[in-house]
Amino acid sequence: MSQATITTEYQDLCRCVEGFNRELPRIAETATLLVDRFKQGKTLYACGNGGSATDAMHLCEELIGRYRGDRSPLPAVCVNADTSALTCIGNDYGFETIFSRQIKALGKPGDLLVGFSTSGNSENVRQAFTTASQNGLTTILLTGKTGGKIKTIADYVISVPSANTARIQELHTFILHAWLEHIENQAWL
Repeated sequence: MSQATITTEYQDLCRCVEGFNRELPRIAETATLLVDRFKQGKTLYACGNGGSATDAMHLCEELIGRYRGDRSPLPAVCVNADTSALTCIGNDYGFETIFSRQIKALGKPGDLLVGFSTSGNSENVRQAFTTASQNGLTTILLTGKTGGKIKTIADYVISVPSANTARIQELHTFILHAWLEHIENQAWL
């Protein structure tokens, strides 16, 4: 990779970060929401596809394990991590239902669903959000571009101002790390 390519990528990231300032209040608001729900004994569910699936797994493993400090584990389930459930549901009911069936089976009123979708148009994430809303879960969408179809049904939307998937995913990692920092700074843990 040339120095010019690296410089171009870095400059693109800087522009994206600069435009991302408008999302900081929503990140803080949702961080507080996460803490409140964990204090109530609620569970966080997360989902995504591809690199966004990895982001969903990252968030859940940090909540169950730890981010920086030693603390009690928090209830988090990554519904894209169970390959047996995914392949069973996908085979029997269709790929678009792989998350929604799990949310319908496991989610309880007051629980949270965090969906990662760089386009905001992933049909399986959209169906999970619809099911979550119908079952009393609060939904948080981490997205980019225009937020896609899912933004209209999400309770909270945090959107990275970019169409570049890499930039969107880089800032999604920032968001989940900011949430984790806030959570781990709570005295109740």
